[in-house]
Amino acid sequence: MKSELFYKHPKTILNKGTGFLSGYTHSLNPYTGCSFGCSYCYVRQMPVSLFREGEWGSWVDVKNGAANVLKKELHRAKAKGPVTIFMSSSTDPYQPIEHKEKVTRSLLEVMLEDPPDFLFVQTRSPLVSRDIDLLRQFKEKVRVSMTMETDSETIRKHFTPMAPPIQARFKTLEKLAAADIPTQVAIAPILPSGEYFPLKLKQLVDRICIDDYFMGDGSGGKRTRKLEIEKKYEQLGLEEWYGPDVIKKVYNRFIEIFPENHVYISQAGFEP
Repeated sequence: MKSELFYKHPKTILNKGTGFLSGYTHSLNPYTGCSFGCSYCYVRQMPVSLFREGEWGSWVDVKNGAANVLKKELHRAKAKGPVTIFMSSSTDPYQPIEHKEKVTRSLLEVMLEDPPDFLFVQTRSPLVSRDIDLLRQFKEKVRVSMTMETDSETIRKHFTPMAPPIQARFKTLEKLAAADIPTQVAIAPILPSGEYFPLKLKQLVDRICIDDYFMGDGSGGKRTRKLEIEKKYEQLGLEEWYGPDVIKKVYNRFIEIFPENHVYISQAGFEP
C-alpha cells in the first residue's frame, strides 16, 4: 500500500510531554501519519487517525518548514528551563518518505545548533543509520531506541507487513554500536519470538525495554482490544502470546542474559 502524501505548514512543532511521556518536557513528530501502518499501532485509535479519511498507513502529512518552527520554539523552551524531547510519539521519524523529504534530519540539525538536555529517538527503520553523523554529535545526550518486537521474519510479516525486515534492523544496530551511539532495543509491543532472541541482541546493545499492549497503549489495553489484535494471534495458533502475563515470561528470558538493571519494563524504559 502506497501512502498518499500531504504537505502541511505547522505553526507549532513541540508538544508538551504528558501521560506516558510525562518524563519529557516535549514530544516532537516530524510527520503526521505513518506509512508502516502496523496492525497493532495504538495511534489507530487516537483522534489523529479516527477523524481522518483513509486507513491508518494510507496517508502521511509532511511538515514543511518544521525546522524553522523548531528553532524558534526550542529557543523559547530552553529559556524556561531544561528541555527533554521524545521523537516521535505518534509517527516513525524514519518512515520511507524521510529518505526524500529529510524533515527529521533538518530537525536534528536545528537541535545540534541549540541542543536539548536529552533527545530520545524512537524508530523501527534502518534509515536512522543515515544520520549517524549527526546523532554521534549529541554524545551522551541522545538515545536511539530501535523497535524489534520479534526476531522472526514470519511474525513480522504477519503483524507488520509494511515495516522494515528484522535482519535490516539487526544490521542497523551493528552500525549504531560501531558509532558508539547510545542505543536500546524496544521489544514493544511483545510479539512471539524465539528463546535465543536475548542472545542475538546481547552482542549489539546493553539496554532493553520490554512493553506490551496492556501497559504501553496508553489505555490499559482498551485501544488494542478495539483493534481485535488477538485474532491475529489466533490465526497463527499463538494465543498463549497474547495476555498481560506474557511480559513476565519475556522479561525472565532477558534477565538470564542481560543484567537485571539493564532490562526495563514499559514506561521506565522510555524515560530520559
